[in-house]
Amino acid sequence: MLPLQILIDGFAISSLYALGAIGFTLIFGVSGVLNLAHGGVMLIAALLGWALAGEAGLGTYLGTPLGVICGMIAAYITYFMVVRPIQRSAAIPREEKEIFVLTGTLLWGIMIQQGMAYLFSDNPVTMRPLIPGVANVAGVRVPYNEIMIAVVCWVVIGLLWLFVNRTKAGKALLAASMNPRGLTLLGFELSHIYLLAWTLYGVLAGIAGVLLASFLGVSTNNTGQLTASAFSIVVLGGLGSVSGSLMAAYVVGYLETVTAYLIAPTLRPLPALLLLVLVVYVRPQGFLGRR
Repeated sequence: MLPLQILIDGFAISSLYALGAIGFTLIFGVSGVLNLAHGGVMLIAALLGWALAGEAGLGTYLGTPLGVICGMIAAYITYFMVVRPIQRSAAIPREEKEIFVLTGTLLWGIMIQQGMAYLFSDNPVTMRPLIPGVANVAGVRVPYNEIMIAVVCWVVIGLLWLFVNRTKAGKALLAASMNPRGLTLLGFELSHIYLLAWTLYGVLAGIAGVLLASFLGVSTNNTGQLTASAFSIVVLGGLGSVSGSLMAAYVVGYLETVTAYLIAPTLRPLPALLLLVLVVYVRPQGFLGRR
């Protein structure tokens, strides 16, 4: 039954990775920002959601959406206090702003990690499942919460696809990723488009964070690993390619799950990182190329 257990657990983990990585891809595709504070944003959503649900006594059903809101606020802070000031600074040469943004978000992510460790310690915490109970799937015991997490991830991804492809604001986001200058000529304000992108990113990262807390648990020590996983997925799939990120999320998720079950849980990130190095050498544009 181990292969079926790996298949089920890997699907749930990969769905979570896909949800988090799509937000990462969205930000890069629209505004060209590689947000290295991504793990910190997810951590804030997870830990504050857990604290509000348990320590504050609000319960899981109220703590979970409040955790998502905290993740969205963390995304706004990242944008307004770190990214946008660098992008608008006249003192930084245009060709150097990208590296300054990378450095700024990296340092901000470290600050989040240390701040959360001070407030909550570095002990792992797990939010109570939204749905209790266990199902029996062909002899394998699967928590209902795990099934719900995979379903929620794909429902959110589907809603995002509908928003981008069926609404005027979503199509403007898509156009901004292709030709931002042309979009401004049509009368759109790029700052509004970027704010929308960061809002969606905050919601996606927040949902991924609280679901992770109720599935695998989370601690401040996971911050770097969460960012590294998202970065690996985005690079493997092709920078800016949503379809590529979805494909890469399942490759990474299943590699980590197989490693955790068959070798050692502590080595689970290693195969994905080795694959990333191989892809960078053999196919630097990623699975589906850069968009």
